[in-house]
Amino acid sequence: MPSNLLSTVIASLVVAAAAGSAVAQSWPTRPIRLLVPLAAGSTADIISRTVGTELSRTLGQPVVVENKPGAGGTIAMAELARSAPDGYTLSFASQGTLVFNQALYDKPGYDSTKDFSMIRFVGGVSNVMIAPPAAAVARPSDMVALAKAKPGTLTFSSGGSGTSHHLSGVLFARMTGTDLIHVPYKGAPQGILAVMSAEVNMGFFNTPTVISQIREGKLKALAVTSLARSPLLPDVPTLDELGVKGYEVNTWFGFISRAGTPSEIVDRLHSEIGKILDEPTLRTRLAQQGFELAAPLSPAQFAKVVNDDLAKWVPLVRASGAKVD
Repeated sequence: MPSNLLSTVIASLVVAAAAGSAVAQSWPTRPIRLLVPLAAGSTADIISRTVGTELSRTLGQPVVVENKPGAGGTIAMAELARSAPDGYTLSFASQGTLVFNQALYDKPGYDSTKDFSMIRFVGGVSNVMIAPPAAAVARPSDMVALAKAKPGTLTFSSGGSGTSHHLSGVLFARMTGTDLIHVPYKGAPQGILAVMSAEVNMGFFNTPTVISQIREGKLKALAVTSLARSPLLPDVPTLDELGVKGYEVNTWFGFISRAGTPSEIVDRLHSEIGKILDEPTLRTRLAQQGFELAAPLSPAQFAKVVNDDLAKWVPLVRASGAKVD
């Protein structure tokens, strides 16, 4: 390469790097939108509002949480994919929105591996298989017996198609050889209420969103979906130990931005969110609500989690025949 051309290329790279650094140093200068793909009151909403409130303080700009439920979270994810990569639009994402939807929807409106930058992996929660308090069932095997006695009549609710609530039911039906009817609602609170009122026969919902109702006797907990028992529900067995061998659904969550967001902004957000999640009082409060905070992962390690789960779950979901559109 001629020396004058090489000098021009180097100068361009230096200018670009300086411009990126300047953007990161001045950011943020206006409010930040934090999209939440699920309804108010959901697990995603609880974590997003907790972190958003603290980010507003540490960044010196309002972090406005916007709930965009519906279509399994594709509405929020597609909006983020269309946004500018400037760090002013973020989203709380989950295993459902980044992994399950790639198999459930023919055209979800985004590509999880190309359209987003991973910021901070938060951790996850197990789901709880729940039934109405007056239901004549004491364990999952009772529900299986009923389902096999009356194929195609038992129903399970969810907070929307493509959520972990939905896929938990799909996996349960597949592994137990039952024919269950999925009844999607606009959000987790509505789906949980449907179980409480016996509008549906059962549901699989995140532990934090049902723990209080279980403790108050408004819901009957039949099993948890993790391989280990939940410390919040130590007396509730896992589906695996009850005979549905290998059954495991642990929903993970994290914060993401549009692909192309300056690395300096991604790194700052990664650091600030990490500081928030490391605060002892917050960790205790989240643990009491059922959140299992993960050990710190870099944005690159978070991306690997997404890629590994895509390789694991997409074939399983497609083999199950579960589709949304």
